[in-house]
Amino acid sequence: MKIIAVNGSPRKKGNTAAVLEHFLNGARDAGADARLVHLYDLRFTGCRSCFACKLRDGASYGRCAVRDDLSPLLEELAGADGVVLGSPVYFGNVTGEMRSFQERWLFPYCVYDKEDSTIAPRRLATACLYTMNVNEEAMIQYGYQQTLAVMENFIAHIFSKPEAYFVTDTCQFDDYGKYVATRFSETEKRRRRETVFPLECRHASEMGRRIVERAERQAERERR
Repeated sequence: MKIIAVNGSPRKKGNTAAVLEHFLNGARDAGADARLVHLYDLRFTGCRSCFACKLRDGASYGRCAVRDDLSPLLEELAGADGVVLGSPVYFGNVTGEMRSFQERWLFPYCVYDKEDSTIAPRRLATACLYTMNVNEEAMIQYGYQQTLAVMENFIAHIFSKPEAYFVTDTCQFDDYGKYVATRFSETEKRRRRETVFPLECRHASEMGRRIVERAERQAERERR
């Protein structure tokens, strides 16, 4: 059982990476082979609109024809059992690197036919983890969940409905006094980091165990 976590944050030791690591630990506890990939370590672009993945009888039909650092990851994902996408929320959406990855990963599997078919090699178990500086009230006010649900719906159509989790009101700085950030209370951020964030990480770990269970059920259906 192979689970891959994709980190869309530029920080390897930040909030998103921490939550993903707990997710993976939960998956490993459930018996999975799980690893973390940092997108910002890779040199790649988003979709170039070459349509090679749509070319009838083409050599790259159903897969991305662009060859760069992302190509091995896309090939690995085609053989995985589950994937979790993690990203901080910038201006109401995932990071640019995560969005570019999603284009390259998902678009080749979308068929331009009347049935709106998909040709993914298998129905992956999926999950999405989001971290953000704003609190839950602001997240709802700004409509983050509705915006992020657009891509979640594409993932659901191609693979499976992702379990989504939102980690809000994160602590961004080691020393808030060094930055122009008077909008936030360092005391409150620290308190939440010490009391709430561990619970959020525990929830992520439980999600990791659940994705393995979902992947195992899917594998059993495929064997029948």
